[in-house]
Amino acid sequence: MATVISLPADLGAGGCFEDLADFRERLYGCLTKRGDAMFGLVDALCSPVVVESLAHLSLAERHERRHGSVYGALARGRLDAGRLREELVLARDPGWPLVFAVDASTWCRNDADCSAERGYYYHPSRHSSGQPIVAGWSYQWIAQLNWPADSWTAPLDAVRLDPRPGAASTGEQAAGQIRALAGRFGPASEVPLFVFDGGYDPVQLAVALAGARVQTLTRVKSSRIFHFAAPPRRPGQQGAPRRHGEKFRCADEATWPEPDQVLHTSDPQYGTVSAAAWHGLHPLQRTFRDGDGAMSIIPGTLLRVQVERLPGRIDREARALWLWWDAPEGAALDLDVAWRAYVRRFDIEHTCRFVKQTLGWTTPKIRTPEQADRWTWLVIAACTQLRLARLLVAEHRLPWQPPLQPDRRTPGRVRRGFGPLLARLPRVASTPKPSGRPPGRPPGRRSQPAPRYPAIKKAA
Repeated sequence: MATVISLPADLGAGGCFEDLADFRERLYGCLTKRGDAMFGLVDALCSPVVVESLAHLSLAERHERRHGSVYGALARGRLDAGRLREELVLARDPGWPLVFAVDASTWCRNDADCSAERGYYYHPSRHSSGQPIVAGWSYQWIAQLNWPADSWTAPLDAVRLDPRPGAASTGEQAAGQIRALAGRFGPASEVPLFVFDGGYDPVQLAVALAGARVQTLTRVKSSRIFHFAAPPRRPGQQGAPRRHGEKFRCADEATWPEPDQVLHTSDPQYGTVSAAAWHGLHPLQRTFRDGDGAMSIIPGTLLRVQVERLPGRIDREARALWLWWDAPEGAALDLDVAWRAYVRRFDIEHTCRFVKQTLGWTTPKIRTPEQADRWTWLVIAACTQLRLARLLVAEHRLPWQPPLQPDRRTPGRVRRGFGPLLARLPRVASTPKPSGRPPGRPPGRRSQPAPRYPAIKKAA
């Protein structure tokens, strides 16, 4: 099919070419075993090839090795994940805000009985026995967000969740990722903000992140009930002191006092936006207790956001959005940043769709979880390489697609034009050497049945 091609951008403009070449050198240093083959996989992922299987990556225009090297790289290759995390932080765009989205994405492996450490996870479109639950691996991603309305994010970390009984919960594992990531930023005047969708317990996150210099913003249900702090005891009052004050029902406006902060603004996409915040509220929860066994009081800030309209959904009424904000002592709440950060959180959904449908993250039938981890890191490295090249590639668009400015091109369009740029980048991996014909299976050897691993169901 014919494509419309425009001239490429200036390769020296703004230092983008040097940044991309430097990242490729540092990425190659993170690949400790079979690094040449694994680096070739990253370049193949960035090339416009349909990833129907791992072998199809060897059909990329610049891939110099046979298809067997693709399987060998994931089976016997090694990479330094800790060092790669550091390099991803260094490759961030300094102009982006310290706003990050946290979300889990499931790699469905229902029929992979020989794959270990599979668990049962929610899946929005696939069902098992009539329930939206599948067996597979679940990875928790952290990606940096930007304010423009596009589909670009900067994935910085991905951890495979542990489904075994007694393992840390999803929120606790997210808190561990956040603490580790915040420690890589170094001293910064801005407090990082991490945004969560529904499904995460905001109280659990607040307890797990106590003492960390981070903010969290979590969506809560509109049916939740919160309490203000208990009033002080009156002189001579008998009985145990009260632990909870007046109720705050999100669904009952009569229980809402005057908000502590109010914001009224306008947005080209959402129209008139109204936001209100109430400080010092706490939910009733039965998970965390004090040393004496009493239920803990975890205070925070409740936000209500109401927009005039939803983009592209004129037939759907815009409902109020309720958010829970937690931050270290002394941090100030910016309502304009908070509601915009949650809106931009959906960009991580576009990233998950791109890595699954275009880069083929969940396409390979990989057996071991260690191979899945290596493959996931290579996919993240490919996303980073495409983001660094978004101002350098030529415009390769289909005849019915409108032209876009370099800073507005989608990840798919950048991937479509990455091949010519790859030819102009300095060579990093070594030139492959012919190894001859492989010996194959020794005579008389028979393969034994692979062990079976049933999916793990974590107790409630």
